[in-house]
Amino acid sequence: MAQDEAALRGCGLSARKVSYVRTIAREVASGALDLAELATLPDDAVCERLTTLPGIGRWTAEMVLIFSLQRPDVVSFGDLAIHRGLRMIYRHRTIDRQRFERYRRRYAPYGSLASLYLWAVAGGACSLNDPAERKPKSRRP
Repeated sequence: MAQDEAALRGCGLSARKVSYVRTIAREVASGALDLAELATLPDDAVCERLTTLPGIGRWTAEMVLIFSLQRPDVVSFGDLAIHRGLRMIYRHRTIDRQRFERYRRRYAPYGSLASLYLWAVAGGACSLNDPAERKPKSRRP
């Protein structure tokens, strides 16, 4: 809260994100957002509380669950890299909600670890291609 906008912008934040960060900092400073209490809440309750704050959607709340609260069973439907990793491993062109939920249940209670592996696969950790990406047609001479 003590930093001016220029200092925060210097960290790579847009003006809008600076506004979000300041609002969240005020919520924490005033006690309206109790970070210690978040750690005691179930995953859905944490997401519900965090998404009331400006600039925080479901994906961001789920990343807080994984990386800040170290929750063991989070696989984010809204994460594009997780979708890509699933497509690459299981050879699907698309991952709809029903298929996603089937894999999420399969990974339980270690969904957060599965998420780390899916991100690695999507980032090129193995030589798999994404079935959703079209290959250019080769021309025969």
